[in-house]
Parts: sequence; structure tokens; C-alpha cells
Amino acid sequence: MISYMIVQKGDSRSFPDGDPFLAETRDDANMIIYLGAPYQEDDTKAAVLIELGTECLGVHTGEKRGNEGSNVLGFARYRNGNDVPSDLMELVRQPNSDPSAIDAAKKVFEDAGLEVVVSLDQAGRIIDRLVRPKYNAALRFLDEGLATAEDMDLTCRLGLGYPDGPIERVERGGMIHHYEVTQGLFEVYGTPAYAPARRAVVAKMRAQR
Repeated sequence: MISYMIVQKGDSRSFPDGDPFLAETRDDANMIIYLGAPYQEDDTKAAVLIELGTECLGVHTGEKRGNEGSNVLGFARYRNGNDVPSDLMELVRQPNSDPSAIDAAKKVFEDAGLEVVVSLDQAGRIIDRLVRPKYNAALRFLDEGLATAEDMDLTCRLGLGYPDGPIERVERGGMIHHYEVTQGLFEVYGTPAYAPARRAVVAKMRAQR
């Protein structure tokens, strides 16, 4: 049986206060999970897991010639801004990550009722790289007067079957959060689709006043 010890500093986006996952921490565990705390290598453990923001796992472990990888993995539970965390966990691996560490991490999260997808070590992983350009496009369409927020949201709900539309989703998650995620992606990839939309820049500037 795989058990885990949690080392935490500050709040966790994946496991906020009261999440039952936090209550299962054990001092004699064979896996260590770092939530906002500096990690330490330990090759005696089945896996060492580091909670990520938009950054790459390599920021914490270092990289070398594309051969990086060990029992240290990254993870981030998808969460739309301040919404309740979803059941989707993105598990981040490197080129030479230990397969047994990946299996152990997947089992721990799956046993907690989460759906696990494995991602290569890319800033933003899978979901944010897919959805943030769509949110940016919707915000730009709103600025350009191509459609109202209500029309875009209604079209996505009725026409595409989405539970919510892009404008209501990004506003509910927080425009500042959207700015911070897209700015991080834009700095890494330099792709115009990731550049923070005007409304996100405005929200960030207002918060800094």
C-alpha cells in the first residue's frame, strides 16, 4: 500500500483547507508530497511530488541535455481560478522519469477519486495551453464588438453543449488569475494567442493601484 506525507507551506490550489486528501498524511509514508514548500530529493521514496503553478517541473529539479528525470514528479489539479478544484489531476513527468514513480503517483491520486492524465513537462501542461487562447479570443471578440458576452456564452452552452461560456467562466475564475496564467505562458512560448487580453491587463493594473 502506498502512503504519503504532506509537507506544506501556505495555501494549496490543488488541495485547499478541508480537502480530505490532506487528512491522510502520514509521517512514516513512502511518498512525499510538497505543497508550496521547498522539496528535497529522496531516492528511497516511491515518488516525490511537487505541486506546480504554470511553471515547469524543471524549474525545481534542473535540466540537462534532455536526460532529466528521477522519482521526482510534478502535479497540478485543474482549477478555474477560485472555483472549487476539479477532479482532474495533471501529473507531470520528465523524459527519464521513473515509470514506477509515475504508477505510484497515479494510484495515490486515483485512490483519492481523481482522474489522472500524464503530461510532458511543458509550462501550462495540457488544459491551460488549450483553453487560455480560447478565453483570450472571446475577450478580444467582446472588445471588437463582434458579439456580446451573453451571445458568446449562450452559443457555447446551447450550440456546443458546454456547461458555461468563455466570458462567464473566465470572469468567475477571476480576470487577474487569467492574466497571471496567460502572462506566464506568453513569457515561455511567445505565442500571440497566449498574450493576456486587454481586459485581463486592465484588471491586473487596477489591482496594483
